[in-house]
Amino acid sequence: MEKLLISACILGTNCKYNGKNNYNELVEELKKKYELIPVCPEVLGGLSIPRNPSEIKGNTVISNRGVDVTKEFNLGAKMAFNIAKDNNIKIALLKDGSPSCGKNYIYDGTFTKTKIKGYGIFSSLLINNEIEIYTENDIEELLKRTV
Repeated sequence: MEKLLISACILGTNCKYNGKNNYNELVEELKKKYELIPVCPEVLGGLSIPRNPSEIKGNTVISNRGVDVTKEFNLGAKMAFNIAKDNNIKIALLKDGSPSCGKNYIYDGTFTKTKIKGYGIFSSLLINNEIEIYTENDIEELLKRTV
């Protein structure tokens, strides 16, 4: 069974910044096709649950309280990437919009809910290492994918 790295919040783990999750019921179908390997780069990097929301601004990740959390985001991305490497991961399902896992968009750093095209810290690392990324909007495509 092929392994799929997945944002833990999509699996229902309460690890979002607000202490909630992004559970998607289609993951139950994914469990039949893939061995799911959950990660939350932000928690791996030492950030708490709950935590202040953060957004990428330039080359830094800043919380809504003005705290630079770039170090934690980079550490978490590296730790999650090591999990991917250790499991020979080729594909990942990540939460779009996240400053860690965003693939199609992220928030612009103004905390005004303004979306911009961009990648999260962890997504960038995966892309640079040729790991294919899907988002929660692509689960049906993942289910149709042939290995």
